[in-house]
Amino acid sequence: MKVVIINSGSSSIKYQLIEMPEQKVICSGMIDRIGLDTSNLTYTTDAHKIVESLPIANHKIGLQKIAQLLMDGKVGVIQSTSEIKAVGHRVVHGGSAFSNTVEITEEVKEQIRQLIELAPLHNPANLEGILVAEQIFDAAKQVAVFDTAFHQTMPVEAYKYAIPNFLLTENKIRAYGFHGTSHKYVSEKAIEYLTQKANHKADKIITIHLGNGCSMTAIKDGKSIDHTLGFGPMNGLVMGTRSGDVDASVIFYLIKSLGYSADEVNTLLQKQSGMLGLTGYSDLRDIESNAEAGNKECQLALAMNTYRIKKFIGAYTAVLNGLDAIVFTAGIGENSDVIRRLVCDEMDYFGIELDHEKNNTRSKEIREINALNAKTKVLVIPTNEEVEIANQVYTLLN
Repeated sequence: MKVVIINSGSSSIKYQLIEMPEQKVICSGMIDRIGLDTSNLTYTTDAHKIVESLPIANHKIGLQKIAQLLMDGKVGVIQSTSEIKAVGHRVVHGGSAFSNTVEITEEVKEQIRQLIELAPLHNPANLEGILVAEQIFDAAKQVAVFDTAFHQTMPVEAYKYAIPNFLLTENKIRAYGFHGTSHKYVSEKAIEYLTQKANHKADKIITIHLGNGCSMTAIKDGKSIDHTLGFGPMNGLVMGTRSGDVDASVIFYLIKSLGYSADEVNTLLQKQSGMLGLTGYSDLRDIESNAEAGNKECQLALAMNTYRIKKFIGAYTAVLNGLDAIVFTAGIGENSDVIRRLVCDEMDYFGIELDHEKNNTRSKEIREINALNAKTKVLVIPTNEEVEIANQVYTLLN
């Protein structure tokens, strides 16, 4: 059964064509920096690898380009879209309507559309992926896998806000959590690695997903019990263009004293803040290179970013009442030795100590980067949200 997985992020599209249930990846790739003139495209099969830099204005154009490559006469891996039996879509916000994987109907699409206000950087891209895929793979079943589902195990004291009760019971205002497919995938890989290969406890884990969007999850006995993102994917850590945690009084001040409209504040905090607001750059690779060249704003932004991560490690260690391992994952978590070093520096009280040579070594495999005698394991685990989505799609349809 051939399944296409489409993972539309706020500024990227990751995709894989997977043969299920064997989990054999036939084709994979991604487009990042969507919206810039220097978007990067990769397309990889057993026989071919294409790497291009070209302008990709939006997600629709990106998805059309991917479809063209899949069916290309020279480098394609399918002859007809009828070979694709299902398309699995990552959808960021499922609200209270979706706690499980579902086959997409008109009603499901409308509910995803209604949740755009809660995830304005993601749900529009997710919905666009669905609409384009319906046109391209018109014979395939379309399935939605929600980022929020993994965090349904959070206890009420973690997901409920200290606001009047009716806002939860009647309006479903609560913390939902996001990046669930990634946190679920890497936590399961971490538990397997720690128990089978490292002979180390794996009851209390903090997973740290760092990309353009960032989040952390406290995981106890394999279940999410707390998470940095909440009602929408905007709070918690400092992100590419999102502010992360900010005092609510700032929002009222912007509106009442500085004359911002509510929409302008939303745009400010969602699209003009975070690392972009601090440095003028949203891509961490640009920020790190400028920081190394002496740019003070970039240096400060890196310090602020990693300081916030440290704070949540401390908080979640308290929530877990201990710490067996921390896991870095996603584009930045897997590839930035600078961020990992800054996060783990002066964290010996928590048993965190890096082996700097291991930290500086790149690999696509699961690896330990902690010092030999460190109490707490520090792992780098490449996330594979696409395989996790494919597993859930196959389970649903079979």
